[in-house]
Amino acid sequence: MGATLEGVSTILTAAVRYGYAPLLLIGVNGAGIALAAADAPKLWLLALLGAAIALSYTAEAVLPYRPEWNASTGDAGRDATHSAVNETLILASVAAIPTLAALTPGHGVWPHHWPFLAEVLLAVLVADAGITLVHYASHKIGALWRFHAVHHSVTRMYGLNGLMKHPLHQTVEMTAGVLPLLLLGLPVTVAAALALTVAVQLLLQHSNADYRVGPLGRVLALNEGHRFHHLKWAGIGDVNFGLYTLVWDRLLGTYTYDPTRGFTSDDLGMAAKPHYPTRYLAQLTEPFRSSGNCSTTAPTTAPVEVEAERAR
Repeated sequence: MGATLEGVSTILTAAVRYGYAPLLLIGVNGAGIALAAADAPKLWLLALLGAAIALSYTAEAVLPYRPEWNASTGDAGRDATHSAVNETLILASVAAIPTLAALTPGHGVWPHHWPFLAEVLLAVLVADAGITLVHYASHKIGALWRFHAVHHSVTRMYGLNGLMKHPLHQTVEMTAGVLPLLLLGLPVTVAAALALTVAVQLLLQHSNADYRVGPLGRVLALNEGHRFHHLKWAGIGDVNFGLYTLVWDRLLGTYTYDPTRGFTSDDLGMAAKPHYPTRYLAQLTEPFRSSGNCSTTAPTTAPVEVEAERAR
């Protein structure tokens, strides 16, 4: 009996390590693209997102990167609220696209004759560029950083806190990603598929599952690379800004990756503001307070080895 349970555990571990990322990237996204192409009711996409969240929790339970990151530190309800609010904003923007598209001049530019999958991939690449640039700017411009700091207050990384963002910053990021697409005449069906891929990507990017993607980890913006972005020392975490890919980071000179680097909660958060508010409403109001002026240029107190790693 013990040997059987051990065998099952080994199979489950291998399934998460090598199958979880492809299942979400190809399986869930693929199903969402198929539903969007058929113009299925949006509730089906919501159900698919719910399944992706359930898979996220399951993978993190079976094969956690840091077992302690699976335990709530009083933040689970807050993160769930952030996720619900921000995902609602994303879905509302999708619903508004027909009206917004009618106001833009690029109605005839979008390549409607392309295969639907190619249209979605185009939308992903364009959105990735816009979101990455705003993300980069949010680490350089104090007014944006006030709002982005909410996301960087996390001290554990797991799937659901990918959408742990101030809703105003979420809106700015999504506007930067979607506005160029609207100007091209983005169809609402493609926008619906894009909205799902954003949520799936954030689940994978912040996942506590110890999954592997091999050399693709140097190209796709997944959890191995994104943990470097959450290093708490000023300047050290100004890397790997991409949502979908690390391509734009290579062009910006902000790409870094070291597969031997390990992370704990002591590495995450904001060294310049270790006591950032943790409750939802307090996080919404903090950017408007004088205490919300969390400097992006505060002197770093990073260990010497971390400084050396950043200089590579």
